[in-house]
Amino acid sequence: MEAKRTFFNLPEEKQKRILETALEEFSEKGFNGASINLIVSKLGIAKGSIYQYFTDKKSLFLHIFDYAVDLIRKRLKQVKQETKEEPTFERIKKSLLAGVDFIEQHPFVYRGYLKMMFEREVPFRQELLQKIRLFSSEYLTSLLLEGRERGEISKDVNLETAVFLLDAVMDRFLQVYTVPYLDSGLHLHGAKRKEIEKRIDELVEMIRKGIGS
Repeated sequence: MEAKRTFFNLPEEKQKRILETALEEFSEKGFNGASINLIVSKLGIAKGSIYQYFTDKKSLFLHIFDYAVDLIRKRLKQVKQETKEEPTFERIKKSLLAGVDFIEQHPFVYRGYLKMMFEREVPFRQELLQKIRLFSSEYLTSLLLEGRERGEISKDVNLETAVFLLDAVMDRFLQVYTVPYLDSGLHLHGAKRKEIEKRIDELVEMIRKGIGS
């Protein structure tokens, strides 16, 4: 919907370069501050070329959003598959660690999400943020449902409330890891892997005591 057919006719490597360059610009400056001129300058193409692939700035932004969500979806699907035989709380731990690793591998994706959280003028902002939360909720719900079937999650726990708690804690953890001034004492930004894993273990253990069987 957002990209023109001409974009998909490009070699895959060129498509990726366009999206990654635009993603960096939007994640650093937000939707309003992002400059198409700077994007095409970094790409070394004429400004008119970008409009052969996308109708306007908004359509480029929306396509980048779908691209970023697809990257996250694929990674979590991989984590879910790789940990399917492991205990529920170990799966939660590895999901959060996968989030940390994803930020390292795709730093502009999560920064773009944070920009969207705080910039009200983003087109379809409410719908896009709801899409992210729904995706996260579906993923966590599936983990907890499987955990309950294994007898690892207390039957007395309201799954909707538990998913809300998990989603909030995991998202906040990644925010603190990414943005130093949001840290209220965990000192995650720039921390060594061992310290990050220790903090995750502490959080997951607290959650296990609350909702585990």
